[in-house]
Amino acid sequence: LLLEATRRLVDGVLIPAEAEADRTGDIPPAAARAMREMGLFGLTIPEAHGGLGLSRSEEVRFLFEFCRASPTFRSLIGTTVGVGGKAILLDGTEAQKTHWLPRIARGETIVSFCLTEPDSGSDAKALKSRARRDGDGWVIDGSKRFVSNAPHAGLFVVMARTDERVTAFVVPAGTPGIAVAPPWQKMGQRGAHVADVSFDGCRVPADAVLGGEAGIGRGFNTAMKALDDGRLHIAAVAVGLGRRLVEEMLAHARTRRQFGEPIASFQLIQAMLADSEAELAAARALVEATAGRRDAGEPVTRDAASAKYFATEAVWRIADRAVQLHGGYGYMNDTPVERLFRDARLLRLFEGTSQIMQLVIAREMLREA
Repeated sequence: LLLEATRRLVDGVLIPAEAEADRTGDIPPAAARAMREMGLFGLTIPEAHGGLGLSRSEEVRFLFEFCRASPTFRSLIGTTVGVGGKAILLDGTEAQKTHWLPRIARGETIVSFCLTEPDSGSDAKALKSRARRDGDGWVIDGSKRFVSNAPHAGLFVVMARTDERVTAFVVPAGTPGIAVAPPWQKMGQRGAHVADVSFDGCRVPADAVLGGEAGIGRGFNTAMKALDDGRLHIAAVAVGLGRRLVEEMLAHARTRRQFGEPIASFQLIQAMLADSEAELAAARALVEATAGRRDAGEPVTRDAASAKYFATEAVWRIADRAVQLHGGYGYMNDTPVERLFRDARLLRLFEGTSQIMQLVIAREMLREA
């Protein structure tokens, strides 16, 4: 039922709103409202906390459908049900889960995940933000870069150093000392807002430590666990976007005529379609297999990195073929494949670049050997 409703949402609401979101840099309110009404902000939050309680296998199947629309729309729910919400779900105290998860599931609280810094991106261990004890609380100082949904966030999950270790904090928006910069202007996914966030003498109570006292110094582990799920999530996004691109290629190949016949009859066009379909099928199988292992409680660091690496590289090749197949039309601003080409480029960068994914895969191979 959810997948059927998602198809109707994508085809009837989201795809028709793509051009407006790209042009204005904002997701139309009607589209955001429709996502809230479907409960999509609670996708992976347990039913006990008001969410849909999807398993990883169910989540990726949903994303295969939902991400036939521009990833711009996914961004509104992605960090909330992804690395931000997962951090609370995986390592939060019962009090933190009880307080925040129902609000997140209802779409009342958008969560932003604050890990990357101006001098700390792929090298996550180099972060410089600090949190020091002050009486019965903590004071956070530092700057975070490329924070998804920061202008809309009701809650920030913030990684900061406490002595030489990293600790995660849950910090409500509006806490004195938080400043959100204007959103960055981006190549693609223009309706997905990304901004820098600074913390200047930001005081939070002791219970802001994710996981309570036991969570002090465990922030990096929390981030890495959340990123395993986040990377699998992005891999599924790539599969959904790849499916949409293949649909656009098929439609154009069957209707565009050259030399008196549809270009779909030309073998080199068929080769582009076949290569795209084969890569998409392989990416989907890898994502589904990894999700199944994650649901079974198996470690998936290597598999999630493999899925993210393969699927996002594959969708980039598919996007390039889609533009090529459309010829000059594929380069024009108002065609779907031009927008989706720009949208696809980001997938190889966030939640770990392709090069970091290669390092993670090789590191895990060597460790297991």
